[in-house]
Amino acid sequence: MRRFSPWATVALAAVLCLTRPAIADTVRVAVASNFLATLLTVGSGFTAATGHVVEPVAGSSGKLYAQIHEAAPFDVFLSADADRPARLIAEGLADGGSRFTYAFGRLALWSHAAASSGHDCWQVLRDGHGKIAIANPTIAPYGAAAKAVLVGQGLWLQVTDRIVQGNDLAQAYQFVATENAEIGFVGLSQVRAVAAATGCLAEVPAGLHPPIRQDAVLLRTAANPDAAKAFLAYLKSRAGRAVIAADGYDTE
Repeated sequence: MRRFSPWATVALAAVLCLTRPAIADTVRVAVASNFLATLLTVGSGFTAATGHVVEPVAGSSGKLYAQIHEAAPFDVFLSADADRPARLIAEGLADGGSRFTYAFGRLALWSHAAASSGHDCWQVLRDGHGKIAIANPTIAPYGAAAKAVLVGQGLWLQVTDRIVQGNDLAQAYQFVATENAEIGFVGLSQVRAVAAATGCLAEVPAGLHPPIRQDAVLLRTAANPDAAKAFLAYLKSRAGRAVIAADGYDTE
C-alpha cells in the first residue's frame, strides 16, 4: 500500500485553506427586485467557490436606499441605478472605491392577455383600453425609464389614466402576469424565459430611454467586509458576468 508522507498531508491542507475560508460568512445583499433571480444564481456559484452564503433582501432601489439610511444591516447594495450608490458614497455610508456597474438593465413591453395575441405590443399600448403597469418612477429606475419612453413617444398624457404603478418592478410584473394590467413595462430579464401561448412581447430599444445603469457598492456598516468584498469580486468576474448576460442584461 502506498503511503503519503506527513508533509504531503500538511501541504494539501494548506491548499484547501487557501481555496475556502475556515469559517463561512453570510453576505447580506440589498438587491433591486429585478435582479433577485439573477442574484440567486450568482450566489450559488459564489457559495460553491468560497463557502460564503448570500442572503438577499429585495425591494425597490428607493426603499432599500431608505433602509440603509435607517441602519439596516446590509453588507452590499445592488441598486437598479447609479445615482443611489453615488449618493451613499457622498453621504459617507458606502466605500467609494468599491463602486462599479454590474449590469445595464433592458426594458421590455409585455402583455399576457389573450386579447393581445397576434398584435404588436406597441399597438396594444396605444390602442388598448386596459391598465398599463409600470414600476413607480419616483423610487424604481425601471419605472423612470418606462415613463421616459412614454413621454418621448408622446404617449404619457394619452395613457396617464390607464397607468397602474407597482412599488417595484416585481409588482409591475405581477400586475401583467395576473392580467390585472393589459400590458406593462417590465425587465427583459423577467420575461426572457416566459413561453406564454398568449400575449405579446417587445424589447424596448435602449435609445428610447436613459441607460439603466445598475451599480454595486460596499456599505461602510458591513458586518462581514472581507466576505462582502469577495462577493463583489465574484460578481464582476467572468463567471459572474456570464450569468448576468445570460439573464438578459448587458454587461458593458
